[in-house]
Amino acid sequence: MAEKNVALKMIMNGKEIDVSFEELALSNNLAQEALVRLLIQKKMFVPKELIDMMEIVKKERYRQPEKK
Repeated sequence: MAEKNVALKMIMNGKEIDVSFEELALSNNLAQEALVRLLIQKKMFVPKELIDMMEIVKKERYRQPEKK
């Protein structure tokens, strides 16, 4: 059996559990999608607003480095 690349260790019911980076990423993705769906369902925002904000964040985080 292939050994998984451990992202973190958790204790559940007194037992140590290894969580892989893939499992952590999938868990985060599931939680994020559920949160977005809930916020849309509760009319906190509409999907277009989310897409627009994602574009803003993308431009802020992934901008080209300034040339010196």
